[in-house]
Amino acid sequence: MKKTLSIIALSIIGFGLVSCKKENKEVQSTESATTDSTAAPTAPVAGDSTATTVSGETPAAPVSNQPLTTIALSENNFDFGNIKKRDKVEHVYEITNTGTNPLVISEVKPGCGCTAPDFTKEPIMPGKKGKITLHFDSSNFDGNVQKYADVFANVEKAPIKLTFTANIQP
Repeated sequence: MKKTLSIIALSIIGFGLVSCKKENKEVQSTESATTDSTAAPTAPVAGDSTATTVSGETPAAPVSNQPLTTIALSENNFDFGNIKKRDKVEHVYEITNTGTNPLVISEVKPGCGCTAPDFTKEPIMPGKKGKITLHFDSSNFDGNVQKYADVFANVEKAPIKLTFTANIQP
């Protein structure tokens, strides 16, 4: 009986360590969509097929019946710099459909409950641009943090990983 209770207690503690409410710095893979913000915006870009979640598993992409297309990102990483604790900040990532088929963003999954996404819901036609906005609530963090969101779309190497960093000050 004591052994069973010990296992349950350790499981609960383990889940608590993964929670984003009290963590100061999120551990994640630095592998992401290979986009150079200085590159021409028409260069085809897709996410890294080796992207992993914090648990080490590859996220399951929502099933799409849409034909594949290619994209270019204005950037895939953003630095908010120094922000005050409890600040709520946001950043807009611009996405351009460089392919020949409409781009459909089916889902944007943030890695943490402190990040909320908004994104272009209607198909983005070839040559047109859409937006993905990540809203971040810094209330539960101190110091340097790095967060991400996985973007699922009808591109070959989904998900596309968008990241941001911030230095949260008291």
